[in-house]
Amino acid sequence: MVEEYLFAAMAAVVVVLLLELCVLRTGLFKRPAYWITMVIVLAFQVPVDGWLTKLDAPVVLYADWAISGLRVPWDIPVEDFLYGFAMVTAVLLLWERGRLAREQA
Repeated sequence: MVEEYLFAAMAAVVVVLLLELCVLRTGLFKRPAYWITMVIVLAFQVPVDGWLTKLDAPVVLYADWAISGLRVPWDIPVEDFLYGFAMVTAVLLLWERGRLAREQA
């Protein structure tokens, strides 16, 4: 059975990585500020996502067939971290690309 959310989250990560490495080339991944940003995102994601997905009283339910079943701190599906990485990184890449375009104009 295909874990749809896992596949979608992994595909999103691959697309974002390819976007940066092959198309945009902003150098974002080389900057300490980017990695500090990702740590800050995780610092907020873990408690909020953990509360939303805790198995003893979930607010958000995932179909068993849609996820891998691997859950890390506080029952958070690993797919949520992949999706969060892709979403935040895509926004930062596009923001950086816009900033670079304005500087060149």
